[in-house]
Amino acid sequence: MSRTMKAVIATAAGGPEVLGVVERPVPAPGPGEVLIRVAAAGVNRPDVMQRSGALPAPPDASDILGLEVAGHVGAVGEGVDAFVPGDAVMALVKSGGYAEAVVAKAGQCLPVPEGLGLDEAALLPEGLFTIWHNLFDRGALRSGERVLIEGGASGIGTLALQLALAWGAEVIVTAGGPVKCAALDAMGARAIDYRKADVTAEVLRLTGNRGVDVVLDILGGDAVNRHLACMAPGGRHIGLSFMTGMVAPVDLGLLMRKGLWLSSSTLRPKSDAEKAAIARDVRTHLLPLVGPGKVRPVRSEAFPLADAAAAHALLESGGNIGKITLVATETGA
Repeated sequence: MSRTMKAVIATAAGGPEVLGVVERPVPAPGPGEVLIRVAAAGVNRPDVMQRSGALPAPPDASDILGLEVAGHVGAVGEGVDAFVPGDAVMALVKSGGYAEAVVAKAGQCLPVPEGLGLDEAALLPEGLFTIWHNLFDRGALRSGERVLIEGGASGIGTLALQLALAWGAEVIVTAGGPVKCAALDAMGARAIDYRKADVTAEVLRLTGNRGVDVVLDILGGDAVNRHLACMAPGGRHIGLSFMTGMVAPVDLGLLMRKGLWLSSSTLRPKSDAEKAAIARDVRTHLLPLVGPGKVRPVRSEAFPLADAAAAHALLESGGNIGKITLVATETGA
C-alpha cells in the first residue's frame, strides 16, 4: 500500500457540505489490531450526527468519519491469529471508516459471509451488532413472538426485519409512504404507513388487540407512550435513538399493569471487551442466517468516497430504502 490514503472528515460542524477529502498517513495496526484495506464503508445516522456537531466523536476516536467497513486484511498486529493478510473481513470501528484504510480491533472483525461481495458486507457490521445486542439479547425476541420495528425502511430496519423473520417472529414495521410500505410488505413484514394510519390502533388491529412483544424504537419522545399502549403483557421496549425527543412522558401505571420493560443502548461507548463479546454472539447466532437465499442487506445507493456529502444528504432526506455505502479503494468483488 501507499504510505498515504484518502479519507473524509467534517471540516466544521454543519451540513453535508462541510465534508471534505483529505490525505492522511495509512495507520499501522497495534497489538490485537488489523489493518483493513477498505472496499466500502456504511453510512450511518451517528455519522450524520457527528458531522452536524450533535454527537461529538469520543476523545480517543479519529476525526475521520465512519463506523463500519468491509475489505481485505492488509496487515495484522502482534497477538492476532484469527486473521491473516488477504482475508475478506467486515468490521465495526470506533471511527475512521470513510477512508482507503482503517485499523480495527481484531475482536470486532467478522468473516464476510460466503456469497456476499465486500460492497454488501460493508452494510452489515453496525446493523448486526446493534440488532443482536438490542433485539435478541436485551429484547429477548423469541420465535412466535411479534415485534414492531419503527423506521422499517432504514438500514437497521430492513436488516432487523429479515433477521426477525428468520428467527421465527411475526414482524410489523412502520414507514412513510406507499412505495416504502409496499417494499417492506414484499419482504414479509406487515407495513404501516405512519403518515396515514394511527400506528397504535393499527398494531392492535393486526394483533387482535394483544399487542407486540418487542418494540425497536428510533423515535423516543411522545412515541414511547404510544408504543406502550400497543404492547403485550411482559413486552420489552428498546430505544435505539431519539429522533423526536430525548425526554419521554412515560405512563408508569401502564408500565406496571402490563409488566413492561424499558431499555436502551448504544454501541459506541462500549468497551472493546463488550464489543468483542457481541461479535462472538453475532458470529454464532446471526452470521449463519446471512447469505445468498437467506438474509441479505438492502442497499439503497453507493457513492464514491469523494461524494460523501451526497450520501449524507440522501440519508438525511429519508428517501433511502436500506443502507447507503461509500466505495473506497476496492471493487467489492
